[in-house]
Amino acid sequence: MVRPFIAGNWKMNTTVEEAMRLASSLRYFLEGIQEPVVVLCPPFVSLDRVSGVLKGSVLKVGAQDVYFEEKGAFTGEVSTAMLRDLCEYVLLGHSERRFLLGETDELVNQKLHKVMDSGLKPILCVGENLDQRQKGREEQVVRESLLTCLEGLDNCKGLVVAYEPVWAIGTGLAATGEQSEAVLGFIRQLLLQRFGSDSMNVPLLYGGSVTPNNIGEFVSQQSIDGALVGGASLDANQFQSIVRTVAKTNFNA
Repeated sequence: MVRPFIAGNWKMNTTVEEAMRLASSLRYFLEGIQEPVVVLCPPFVSLDRVSGVLKGSVLKVGAQDVYFEEKGAFTGEVSTAMLRDLCEYVLLGHSERRFLLGETDELVNQKLHKVMDSGLKPILCVGENLDQRQKGREEQVVRESLLTCLEGLDNCKGLVVAYEPVWAIGTGLAATGEQSEAVLGFIRQLLLQRFGSDSMNVPLLYGGSVTPNNIGEFVSQQSIDGALVGGASLDANQFQSIVRTVAKTNFNA
C-alpha cells in the first residue's frame, strides 16, 4: 500500500526567519503524526535552518530544484552534493519552472537521473495547460512528458509523481476530484507499464490550488495518495488541517 504523502512548496516566499518560524509551528502542530509523509520545501537560503528546526521530528525537508552537474562553473545553480546533508526530497519539473524559465522534459530527465543516482528522492511534476485541456489533449501531454522525464531510468525507487494541471496553479481554480482521478489513474497505468509492480509504491499527488476545503475531495479518490500544496502551505493552520484530513481519510479507508 502506498503511504499517503503531502508536500508543501513554499516557492519564493519567506525570509530565513519566517521560514524557521513556520517550520517550528508545523513541527509543533504535527509532532507525532506518522501518516501521511510530510515534506516541507523552503527556498534554498532557508534549507539549512529549516533542516535544523525539523531535526528529530517526523517532518521531512525537500529542495525546490537542483542542477544535473556535480560542481563547476554554473553560477546560481545548486548540486545534489550540496543538498544531501540538508534534505531528502527534491522537486523537479514544477510547472512554474517549465513555463516561466523554459525547462524542458529533457532537462528534467537529466536532473532526475542525477537525483536518483545521488540517493535523494524526486517529486516529479507533470501536467497540461488550459489550451491543452480544452482540446482534450491532457492524456497525450502527460504521457509524452512523463515518459520523456523517465527515459533511461531502470527503477522507480523513491520516486513521487505530482500531477499539476497548469491552469490550476496559483489561480484558485482547482481541478475536480474526478478530473484529477482520471489523469492520475492514467499515470498509474503508465508507471505500471514502465516499471511493473514496483510502481505501486510510487505516491501519486494532486497539485493545484489545494486548500483545507477541497483536499478531502482529492484524497478520497482511488488513485490519489496526497497533494503538492502551494499557497496553503505558507499558513501553519491551513497546512496542518490539510495534513490531518489526509491522515483521517487514510485511517478510515
